[in-house]
Amino acid sequence: MSFYKPVRSLPKRFRLVLVSFLQRPGLPFADALTEEAIHKAFDDEGNSFAEDEEAVYTPAITLWAFLSQVLFKDEQRSCVAAVARVIVLLVALERGPCSSNTGAYCRARGKLSETVIRRLAVDLADGCERQLDPARLWHGRHVYLVDGTTVSMPDTPENQEAYPQPTHQPQGLGFPLARVVVLLSLATGMLTDLAMGPYAGKETGETALLRQLLKRFRPGDILLGDRYFCSYFMIALLQEMGVDFVTRVHQLRTIDFRRGRRLGQGDHVVLWSRPQRPKWMDPQTYDRMPASIEVREVHVRISEPGFRTESFVAVTTLMAAAVYAKDDIAELYHSRWQAELDIRAIKITMGMDILRCKTPEMVRKEMWTCLLAYNLIRQTLLQSAQKAGVPPRALSFTAAVQSIAASWLVIVLSDDALAALLIDAASVSLAEHVVGDRPGRLEPRAIKRRPKPHDLLTKPRAQARAEIFGAKSP
Repeated sequence: MSFYKPVRSLPKRFRLVLVSFLQRPGLPFADALTEEAIHKAFDDEGNSFAEDEEAVYTPAITLWAFLSQVLFKDEQRSCVAAVARVIVLLVALERGPCSSNTGAYCRARGKLSETVIRRLAVDLADGCERQLDPARLWHGRHVYLVDGTTVSMPDTPENQEAYPQPTHQPQGLGFPLARVVVLLSLATGMLTDLAMGPYAGKETGETALLRQLLKRFRPGDILLGDRYFCSYFMIALLQEMGVDFVTRVHQLRTIDFRRGRRLGQGDHVVLWSRPQRPKWMDPQTYDRMPASIEVREVHVRISEPGFRTESFVAVTTLMAAAVYAKDDIAELYHSRWQAELDIRAIKITMGMDILRCKTPEMVRKEMWTCLLAYNLIRQTLLQSAQKAGVPPRALSFTAAVQSIAASWLVIVLSDDALAALLIDAASVSLAEHVVGDRPGRLEPRAIKRRPKPHDLLTKPRAQARAEIFGAKSP
């Protein structure tokens, strides 16, 4: 007896996407992104194609194949591998194989709307955040991490024009580089939004990109960032929205705990005066900014070995010392390191540090597809964690990627009963992969594996190739 039921219309259904990430109705947080919601997002954007009965690359199957490319690594990430997975799926469904030529798939992938993919990723993160048990929040409040990073992409004229390589690199030797600022949920680890721009140029810095994301916050939220984001106007803009901020004091600001209103040892409230109008701010906005703001400065000492600093000063707008104790602020800022771990999961585990697409439009689609996959994996971890009664960040993200990849083709061919068994088994397995809690762990910042002794390319490849041919000529 076959373990699956052939369903010729399956490639038209977005259930294909959800079940591949171990999702089914009835699970906690499953209604954060439903099959109906995906259909509605595509319909709202008018993103429809391949609607006849015999079409292969429908929106559902194209998105499924695209997600498989960011889930797998190395040679399994290619368009050829994606089409091979589609062929296996179609043959198993008794549809007959499609052509192994990647042209039709690439054209269908180009028709996917960047807006739709982004909407699915963001809506999923927001939906899960709203359903969190308040006990999983920090003092009952939603905390979001902000951090910046960079991603590179193929060296094509289109990518170079949109995201130029750093100016210190000779032409033909560098790769287009984009700067990215991400917002991440402290509670779920999900990416809630992203801003992207060129690596250098006017209004391309991390604070400028963060300003593009301010509309994402709601009153009562808390933003947690490093000292690069610590500025008078960033704090003022957040306060205007009813959003609190916890950061580290900027290295150029002088701190004097003898001044201000004392709250305790190494804990006081001081007044910051409004500086001159920056070039990026229009006069109307500047006039709206308060002439001064009150901030709380907290001196934090670090006794654990391996930290690069022995102490630092945290700055926050959380003034109520009776509610938010000094140690609470210090512990919250220490959790900012989770942003580094999440970015590592996205860039290294998911392979987003080097993108593969050759045009800026497809680069952005590839990035948002990767982030949609990332949030779907986090959703699976969230469900396993709730069932096991542990924090979501206590479970291994890498193990979740491996578990989803292992069942990628089998589960979409299974009937509902077998799919439920596979999902339950994966949930139990993921709950066993608890990330080790090793306080005080110290490791050297060095690697043992030596790189291969290849020479670096110091001139454009075409020039180097011509010189090799010239050297071989008689």
